[in-house]
Formats: sequence, structure tokens, C-alpha cells
Amino acid sequence: MTDVSARFLWLTLHGATWVLWLLIALSVISLGVMLERLWFFRIHRVARGALATEMRRLLEQAAPPGGGHPLAGRPASAASADLAAAIDGAKVRERMRLERHLAFLATLGSNGPFIGLFGTVLGIIKAFHDLAASQAGGGGASTIMAGISEALVATAVGLMVAIPAVIAFNFFNRRIRVRMAEVDWVAHLAAGDVQAGLDGAAALASGRAA
Repeated sequence: MTDVSARFLWLTLHGATWVLWLLIALSVISLGVMLERLWFFRIHRVARGALATEMRRLLEQAAPPGGGHPLAGRPASAASADLAAAIDGAKVRERMRLERHLAFLATLGSNGPFIGLFGTVLGIIKAFHDLAASQAGGGGASTIMAGISEALVATAVGLMVAIPAVIAFNFFNRRIRVRMAEVDWVAHLAAGDVQAGLDGAAALASGRAA
């Protein structure tokens, strides 16, 4: 047990420096995610044709083997349920595109302060250890005060990293809610296009067979 404590103490005596570098790296990644999402929302538009293509692909994947009309031979209620499921699937995939990388911002926003606090604890442990060593050589309280002030920097940096991440996460969530409202009505328009296209293809195929 003493050996384990000694090894842990050796690890903590490195102080909060490596935690600060970790927070800096996380802040750079966070900034990259924010810029990528801003660019995505700037150039990405809900396309009726893209949603219709997505629905056709989902219907074809669910269709029985052999090709032909994906809803052929299905009762009207079952065909309507299949089309509704395709609409939901297309909307879910669109939402996944909109929410990409946002989990990182949420995780960083909620855990960044704890990472900083962890660095502060490590720094305080190192400060007390340095105080014990300095007292043997005639040192005073100034040693531990300097160490604690340096350790508190980790908490401040953790907050500085977490607060922008939380703000960005809430901002993008608001944008997603607005965009999904647009996706809802565009998806129903696209579903009409899909239904008309499938019915037209089925009619053409039956005409050729005749």
C-alpha cells in the first residue's frame, strides 16, 4: 500500500502543467469543431431532392429481393407505413448530420471544469510537498502560496475552455431545432415526389409487360 501511495505521489508531483497542456489541446479541438459546424450550417441547405433520394434508398433497402416497385404487392396501410418509416429514417439521418461532433462540445462543457479542478488538486499536493521540503531548509508560507496560486490557474483555464463550449453547444442546438422544423415539411413534400415517382415507374413497368 505504501508503494502504491509513493507512486501516486510521484505522479502528482509533476503538478498541473500537463493538465494545462491537455486543456489547451482540448480548446484547440473545440475551436475546430465550432468553426467546422459554423461552416457546415452556412453552406448546408435542406434539399428536397436529397431527402427524396434518401427515402427511395431506404425503401429499396427494405423491399423484398427481385427489384421492382418497393411497395408492390403491399396493402395500402402497409405501404403508407413503409413510406412514413422512410420519412422518419431520412429525418433521423439528416439530424445525425446536423448533430455531428456536438457531443464533443457537450462533454467538454460539462467536464472541462472538473479537468481544471483535477489540475488544481495536483498543484496543491505539489505545493504542500514543496512546503514540507522548504521548511527543512528554512522556507516559509510564501512557497505554498506561490504553488497554490499556480495550481488555481488550472481551474480558471478549465472554466475558460468549458464556457465557450457550452455556449456553442446551446447555439448549435438552437440552429438544429430551427433546421429540423424545415426538414419536417420538406420531407413531406419529398415523400409526395417519392410516391409519385414510384407509382409512375410501376405504371410504366406494367405497360411494358402488357
